[in-house]
Amino acid sequence: MSAVMNSAELQRIKQRYNIVGNCDALNHVLDVALQVAPTDLSVLIIGESGVGKEIIPRVIHDNSPRRREKYFAINCGSIPEGTIDSELFGHVKGSYTGAINDSPGYFGVANKGTLFLDEVGELPLATQARLLRVLETGEYIPVGSTEVQKTDVRIVAATNVNIRKAISEGRFREDLYYRLNSIPIQMPALRERGEDIVLLFRLFAMQMAEKYKMDRVVLTDEAKQMLMRYKWPGNVRQLKNITEQISVLSTERTITPEILSRFIPQDRESTQLAVVGKAGGEHSFENEREMLYKILYDLRNNVSDIRREVGMLKKQLDDVQGAPTTIIGTAAPIAQHVTPLPQMEDAEAEEYIEPAPEQENLNLSDLGRQMLEKALERNNGNRKRAAQELGISDRTLYRRLKLYGLDK
Repeated sequence: MSAVMNSAELQRIKQRYNIVGNCDALNHVLDVALQVAPTDLSVLIIGESGVGKEIIPRVIHDNSPRRREKYFAINCGSIPEGTIDSELFGHVKGSYTGAINDSPGYFGVANKGTLFLDEVGELPLATQARLLRVLETGEYIPVGSTEVQKTDVRIVAATNVNIRKAISEGRFREDLYYRLNSIPIQMPALRERGEDIVLLFRLFAMQMAEKYKMDRVVLTDEAKQMLMRYKWPGNVRQLKNITEQISVLSTERTITPEILSRFIPQDRESTQLAVVGKAGGEHSFENEREMLYKILYDLRNNVSDIRREVGMLKKQLDDVQGAPTTIIGTAAPIAQHVTPLPQMEDAEAEEYIEPAPEQENLNLSDLGRQMLEKALERNNGNRKRAAQELGISDRTLYRRLKLYGLDK
């Protein structure tokens, strides 16, 4: 195929499947899809969530000799593990509770056609073994049956997980990976597509304007640059959502960077969409304050433990230095006069509390009191459960209660 014909074919495919963009990476993906379509080789599409992987299997099927046969797209991650074998490979009547009739499964129904296995990395290991057998021999056994069935199905799979990592962790079969990966296709992330981002925004804005009979939103040059600088962790799906938000919520139809910043997260690495705040712009920091109190309280306990242990070591050292010296010829060695260090249980029982300095950057005593009060409140006054929540012993809790005047 010549370069001119190849370019014309690519444009035809883009128009047919409403694919917007002209970056080299996207063109390469479509070119590979068209080249592999006439074959029966398995294809593995790799790419982040939201990049549009589901378009490529349709392109492959529609341009293959199987285009007049059935095509099924199956999300492997959405089928429960207990029924996925039955869904894919069928079952016989009575093979499990609820199996009131025989079922051929997708591999039976799609014979001569194409199966698109989306999120193939989510398949259970037992199902992976069945799938490998189908790919290698074209044979499978329905659930509850002993009779081998034959099928002729083209497999196109897709995943957004790191398959090699899944292999190393024992979650995915290496032999199945190589069998699926006859032709790998790497879908580019939206952040790698440059000006395609602006073209996609324009498409989604136009679709919203036509659907809801409103004026189309347009970007200023500065807003376009801002759009292309953002990392788009949710890829095309996130861009579509944000375009729809802007189309509906913005009172201005010309979108400046100031307006755009209200709809995309300021942290370019964030995966969170901007959210509409509470009325009046109020925000509750109660959870954050509780977390900070807990951290500071734990830190204070750690410092108290260190001070207590240092005090004990100093006391032991003083005892050693003040012990009677050994006279030559005496039977008892010095070691007999040294008191052994207490065990952790004893240290807990004889807890040493270092008085806090008069002035501290944070009033840790108040923080400790608040943490105790809140822990007791959450546990309906049950001191044992409150101690467990705070990570301290019952004795320490009682001492703290007495110290803060809460033991009444």
